[in-house]
Amino acid sequence: MTVTTTKLTRAAGLAAVAGGLLFIAVQIKHPLLDAPFTTTTEYAVRETAKIFMAILSLIGVTGIYLRQVRQTGVVGLIGYAILGLGYLGIFSVQVVGVFVLPVLASQQPGYVNDVLAVATHGTPVGDIGAVGVLINGAGIAYIAGGIIFGIALFRAGILARWAALLLSVGAVATVATSQLPELTQRLFAIPVSVALVGLGYSLWREQRTTKTVPTPVGSQLDPTDAK
Repeated sequence: MTVTTTKLTRAAGLAAVAGGLLFIAVQIKHPLLDAPFTTTTEYAVRETAKIFMAILSLIGVTGIYLRQVRQTGVVGLIGYAILGLGYLGIFSVQVVGVFVLPVLASQQPGYVNDVLAVATHGTPVGDIGAVGVLINGAGIAYIAGGIIFGIALFRAGILARWAALLLSVGAVATVATSQLPELTQRLFAIPVSVALVGLGYSLWREQRTTKTVPTPVGSQLDPTDAK
C-alpha cells in the first residue's frame, strides 16, 4: 500500500472525529472528582480515555491545519500552535492523573483533592506547586487556541464553517465554567468536541471525494491544491 498525503490527511480527519467523540463519551455520567475516586477502576478508564482523546485530537488538528496551511496564514499558525500546546498540556495533566494521583490518594488525600479542585476550577486549600501551573496553562492554551484556530478556519472557508464557528464559540463559552458546578462544567466540553467531530468529518469527506494522483509522502505538502 502506497502511503500518500491524501491518505494521511484522511486518517487525521478520522482521528479528529474519534478524539471528539471520545471526549463526549467520558463526560457522560462523570462522577465528582475526589481522592477516593482516583483509586477506582472507573477513574482509571475515564482518565486513560482522556489521554487518548488528547493524542487523537492533536493528530486531528494537525491534519486540519496542514490541509489549509496557506489559506489560514499567520492566524492559523498561531491558533494551531497554541491549541496544540493546549492538547499537549491536557495530555500531560492526564498522565499525572492516571499514574501519580492514585498513588498519592491514600498518603496525601488533601494534596490530591487540591489538584482535582484546580482541575475543575475550584479553590485548593494548599499549594500544589508546578502542577497548578501545568493545569492552568493547558486550560488557557486550549481556550485561546480554540478561539484563534476556529476564526482562522472559518475565514479559510475550506472545511465546514459551522464547525469552525462552533470551535471558537465553544472555547469562549468554556471561560464561564469556572463559576459553575463541576458536573455542569462538563457540558461545556460538548460544543468543542462536536466542532472537532465536524471538522474531522469534513476533512475526511473532502479528501475522500477529491480525485488526486497518489503522491508519496514527502513529495508535496498538499496534493489537493496542485493544479
